[in-house]
Amino acid sequence: MRNLLWIALACLLTVSSFATADAKDGRVRKVKLPAYSRSAAYTIQTVSVRTGCFSPRLEGILAHIAMKTGQRPLVTSGHRPHAHRRGSLHRLCQAADIRVPGVSESRIIAAARTAPGIGGIGRYCNGIVHVDTGPRRQWVHCGRARGGILSARRRSARRA
Repeated sequence: MRNLLWIALACLLTVSSFATADAKDGRVRKVKLPAYSRSAAYTIQTVSVRTGCFSPRLEGILAHIAMKTGQRPLVTSGHRPHAHRRGSLHRLCQAADIRVPGVSESRIIAAARTAPGIGGIGRYCNGIVHVDTGPRRQWVHCGRARGGILSARRRSARRA
């Protein structure tokens, strides 16, 4: 058993010496980081949220919101290559839907308005704020046309 430990230790030292010799050859190594650790300006809600293609301009908007609110935005939706709307900037990876935990929607929107490079700012009734790099515009969408949760509550309240 003791000999086996000595052999394992010798193998480990041999492998580590190759690794240090390889690193000292002067070549620059490219390390590919996972998409979720590229930016400290925001976090993502789940690993399925695609943010790896965000432009520096969009990341700058998210960083500005983080700086103004004191909290990192939580990206709930990023790149959606098969978005239902043809003109959606989510298709082009130029839009993000966010929440900022512990921060009101009005403070998030106020911070987004002052962000350099901001385009559209949308507010949804479920507490999510949309930011993008397109043309300047603003909207509020509560999903009444599609029969969203909020409109269903209003309809049931009218019946009672």
